[in-house]
Amino acid sequence: MKSFQQSELLSRLPAQFFAGLVKKVGRKIAEGHDVINLGQGNPDKPTPKHIVDVLKEAAENPSNHKYSPFRGKDELKEAAAMFYEREYGVKLDPEKEIAILFGGKAGLVEIPQCLMNPGDTALVPDPGYPDYWSGVEMAGGSMEFMPLLEENGYLPDYAQIDQEALKKAKLMFLNYPNNPTGAVASLDFFNKTVELAGKNGMCVIHDFAYGAIGYEGKKPVSFLQAEGAKECGIEIYTLSKTFNMAGWRVGFAAGNPSVIEAINLFQDHLYVSLFGAVQTAAAAALTGQQDCVKELLQMYEGRRQAFINSFSAIGWKFQAPPGSFFAWLPVPEGFTSEDFSDYLLEHAHVAVAAGNGFGRYGEGYVRIGLLTEEKRIQEAAGRIAKLKLFK
Repeated sequence: MKSFQQSELLSRLPAQFFAGLVKKVGRKIAEGHDVINLGQGNPDKPTPKHIVDVLKEAAENPSNHKYSPFRGKDELKEAAAMFYEREYGVKLDPEKEIAILFGGKAGLVEIPQCLMNPGDTALVPDPGYPDYWSGVEMAGGSMEFMPLLEENGYLPDYAQIDQEALKKAKLMFLNYPNNPTGAVASLDFFNKTVELAGKNGMCVIHDFAYGAIGYEGKKPVSFLQAEGAKECGIEIYTLSKTFNMAGWRVGFAAGNPSVIEAINLFQDHLYVSLFGAVQTAAAAALTGQQDCVKELLQMYEGRRQAFINSFSAIGWKFQAPPGSFFAWLPVPEGFTSEDFSDYLLEHAHVAVAAGNGFGRYGEGYVRIGLLTEEKRIQEAAGRIAKLKLFK
């Protein structure tokens, strides 16, 4: 059988870190081990029933069996605008300031291809979500990494960014609540971001995937709440985490009209929008009763507390995450991130994500996801305790 050579584009793409992790975990499970998987980022609860019921009814509507409008249904764009005004006090024009996405990841990978030319620069957080890198590579761009350090609350220090890189940068990626660190950003930080972007003519892309998940009564701030944010950027919102709709692949971009138009134009050449029934169900999720979101947050609050109590009790010192469903923990002395994650999988049958998979400044940490029951989180701590790695 003839083997065809892959394009140069594919050869430039970064290795898929999470695919490697899934393979390692799968191998251990296939060997018959009971693996507690704290390395994943996949919500473990089903989509709320009232949303599924809307999908079932909409799927039987023959109008949804045809191609959807290229740029999405008005009802979903209007629902997204209503959601942002209700939750964040941000007014959006559904037609000009919202683009429907095949999940947040698709939008994050598409945007560099919409706005960058070969050789252009993007400012990217380190550690950060690896798919930011993918989009920049596809656009033929280069990356200037912004270190996220514990002493800065895992926020980029704008004063430390190379001035030439700032002048050249077309895009800046941000993500709060943050994956992988669990850090959150303040409105003051976003105001400073808007000022920086305005001075340097760059577009800010804020990944708001964990926008619903903030702890101790503190609701995460939307970038679009900052004065002038729509002048210099957009926000990506996914329904994956807020409504446990990860497999539905639905989200939206909101903000600057010129960027929204670029996304729509790009997607005109790739898709004919999402299945209409999914769009109708997504609109119902955004505009319907939000008790399910409150219950979800309460569940993560309980898991977070179980994690803090049980992992602190074994002597592991860390900062409790203020947002997202991730925790960012330092590895013991004598281990690299990858060595330590492999050690836990081999000797405790506990899977965690090695920090170096999120960038150079992720070395020395592992990411833990609160995506399993409290008793399993506690059991994972008990298994790790038996390894006597912490004093």
